[in-house]
Amino acid sequence: LVGMQFLQRLSRKPRKLEMLFQIQFCQKQFPYTCLTTSACTYSKKKKANSYERVDQEKYKNLVYSVTSYKTSTQTPESIFKEDNLLCGPLDKHRHPVKAGTKTPKNCVPLINPNKRIPPLNSDSNLPRKIMLQKTKMPSVTHILQQTMSPQQVFYLERWKQKMIVELGKDGFEEYTKNLFFQGELFHSALESIFLSEEMATKEKSKNGVISGYLSSVEHVLEDISEVKALESGVHHETLQYLGLVDCVAKYRGRLCVIDWKTSEKPKPFLKSTYDNPLQVAAYIGAMNHDANYDFQVCCGLIVVAYKNGSPAHTHFMDPDLCSQYWNKWLLRLEEYMDRN
Repeated sequence: LVGMQFLQRLSRKPRKLEMLFQIQFCQKQFPYTCLTTSACTYSKKKKANSYERVDQEKYKNLVYSVTSYKTSTQTPESIFKEDNLLCGPLDKHRHPVKAGTKTPKNCVPLINPNKRIPPLNSDSNLPRKIMLQKTKMPSVTHILQQTMSPQQVFYLERWKQKMIVELGKDGFEEYTKNLFFQGELFHSALESIFLSEEMATKEKSKNGVISGYLSSVEHVLEDISEVKALESGVHHETLQYLGLVDCVAKYRGRLCVIDWKTSEKPKPFLKSTYDNPLQVAAYIGAMNHDANYDFQVCCGLIVVAYKNGSPAHTHFMDPDLCSQYWNKWLLRLEEYMDRN
């Protein structure tokens, strides 16, 4: 009790307590800061910052390691090593190939290397018109229709439903029949133009329905010469498909498979013609592998004519572009064959 009372009295005077502990306990190496901190809890004066009295030299290594933590010594190589130890080696797998970069299984060339081109005959200037034989081979049009992408099917069905709402079911059927009939008349008139100028003039005057289409392609006809085939059937002997080619002629000096199209909306870009480039490439490949034709074609041309008579849009396909669409056509053909 006497000792406790003595300490209580001294606690009211912290300086004397501090001096007492300094004298008696420093020789026994008791922590100095611990005792002064406990004594200061009873002081009414401002508390002293204990960190100022820490032995900086003693703890400098600890301070350095803490303050230098933000400066990481890691490198990409060390990170990969750590990941390899923790998670194991990386599983290097191949990324899935996009549809546009696939390669056909059956790489039949667009140009037939085994086809022999005979010398020009006396009747070689007459356009070929070979009837399309009725066989079990699928047509190019049928194959493309059966292998349309879901997006193409969606837009086609949406357009169809929109037209049915506007015209009614019977009106839509009548509308499609008229489009088909106008297309037939247009192709027939073009055939007449290439065969006889006199017949073409009469044809144009008789068919007022297609006069706009014929006016639309006038500037294109000026660049066409040496017609070799008109509405002529082709079949690919190796790949077993067939089609009906609109025209084979020279366009600005390049021999092309020409596809005539009619449209009510402008199609200034090749992508606006959807699957027509694949159709042209399929016809080129079939013609080059068809024994009925003593020539080969490496270019294509799509001509889009308009009913209002505005200038037709022409989309020329050079050999490189034809080769690209030929590979896409082979993929569509493989897809059709796999389904059937």
